[in-house]
Amino acid sequence: MSTSQIDFTSPVPLTNLHRDPATAALLMCPPTLYDVNYVINPWMAGNVHASSRVRAIEQWKHLYEAVSQVAEVLLIDPQPGSPDMVFTANAGLERNGIVVISSFLHPERQDEEPHFRRWFEQAGYTLVDIPRSTPFEGEGDALFSTDGTRLWVGYGPRTLMSSHRALERIWNVEVASLHLIDPRFYHLDTCFAPLEGGYIMYFPDAFDDASVEAIEAFYPPEKRIVVSEIDAACFVCNAINIDRTVIVNRVSRELGAQLGSLGFNVVQVALSEFLKAGGAAKCLVMKLSAREAWAKAGNYNPSARTAS
Repeated sequence: MSTSQIDFTSPVPLTNLHRDPATAALLMCPPTLYDVNYVINPWMAGNVHASSRVRAIEQWKHLYEAVSQVAEVLLIDPQPGSPDMVFTANAGLERNGIVVISSFLHPERQDEEPHFRRWFEQAGYTLVDIPRSTPFEGEGDALFSTDGTRLWVGYGPRTLMSSHRALERIWNVEVASLHLIDPRFYHLDTCFAPLEGGYIMYFPDAFDDASVEAIEAFYPPEKRIVVSEIDAACFVCNAINIDRTVIVNRVSRELGAQLGSLGFNVVQVALSEFLKAGGAAKCLVMKLSAREAWAKAGNYNPSARTAS
């Protein structure tokens, strides 16, 4: 099904938008072919074919509407045989027009790679490959600090540490490796969220002691937001952060109040159908450099006004 067949009720159609180049951009994929067809993480166990596509589409639309208020959204069409393609965070990692295409560990997701490759090629990005022998799953396991001075990269259940040196060379950026030890938090973006203002929201028990020490050596105490296991299990760290807006699946009253006291506007969007596959808000978007995203996709016009 083409994305043009999705009924987007709130935002203006993407092709009509010409935005400020400073505006954030996100890549999303509609869930019209989404399902839990296999088990490649603990969240999928017991949920094969248990997700409602009708509810998933409704929840995804709500997320689309929420992120469209703070960012521009680029869309890629879902493809048959790739039900997890909706989790675009795993397509790769982009910065300054360079995209490192993911090399998925599990064969069940490897068919997604050519579809994402084609989209980025057509959009004019510079593509860099990670060898198949070095599994790497994009923004799922690699997140820049908000000031861009460090790239945090997880390794453990799905990604090998051997990919980290390649990432360091590509962008000439300091890479900090974090060891994930809890299989529930199989990707870094499920338990670690750099936030605007130099804050970090994280679940310490997902990491080994050395990784927690590395996080706490970089972020001073006043910038650390430690989440409880209850919040972590709701994927609160799988958050979309644009400026002072934080979009999450669900957050406890206490953590929501803490984020609010730090000046963040917390938006909750129920994503229960996607939790059955081990994903939530951040998993459903891939962050793109704003100016590069619009210029390369042919939608950026510096003289155009913002569509209302």
